[in-house]
Amino acid sequence: MLDLEPPESPGAAARASFAVGFDLDLTLADTRAAIGAVYAALAAETGVPIDTEAVVGRIGPPLEEELAYWFPADEVPAMAARYRAIYPDVAIPATVLMPGAAAALDAVRGRGGRVVVVSGKNQADTERTVRFLGLRVDAVVGGLFGAEKGAALREQGARAYIGDHTGDVDAARAAEIVAVAVATGAFDSAALTAYGADVVLPDLLAFPEWLGGFRAA
Repeated sequence: MLDLEPPESPGAAARASFAVGFDLDLTLADTRAAIGAVYAALAAETGVPIDTEAVVGRIGPPLEEELAYWFPADEVPAMAARYRAIYPDVAIPATVLMPGAAAALDAVRGRGGRVVVVSGKNQADTERTVRFLGLRVDAVVGGLFGAEKGAALREQGARAYIGDHTGDVDAARAAEIVAVAVATGAFDSAALTAYGADVVLPDLLAFPEWLGGFRAA
């Protein structure tokens, strides 16, 4: 875990303060072209045909899970290491903000809250992405997916978790906080609602208004 902008009163008091958690890929960061470019580079290096459109359509779960679609199990660890070696130079420059991302974080901070990013992307690339995009956050935790994120969200005192994947709903459930889904990834609003998200927004552009009502309640 990395604290990027530690609160003025660190420690237990900071953990008890109002905080909101956000997923990274396809929630705050549009990494579709970025991730597709890394897989295209892997395909070129290895000679293994990889359908980058299929890859992009499944963004969310752990890297090794996606690589297993394209490489034998015994080659996955080496391909994961190669992917991570390529990622900083190929993917980071191709990453852009999702619509409404900066305003969503500003809305939390403007109400005196802390912003926490909890992502399935490995810690180093999560930190790199946050810095490259200039996101003002208080803490970054990488390398967790689905319910695994629950402990990190509880530790940070998050009251809600915002993400685009059904795994992000699992994360909020594990932390016993409000699951806010944005239909900006592989799952549309109907699928996210059916899965059990407490709130479903079309995108982060709708988040500040929702947060205002949430904080008032």
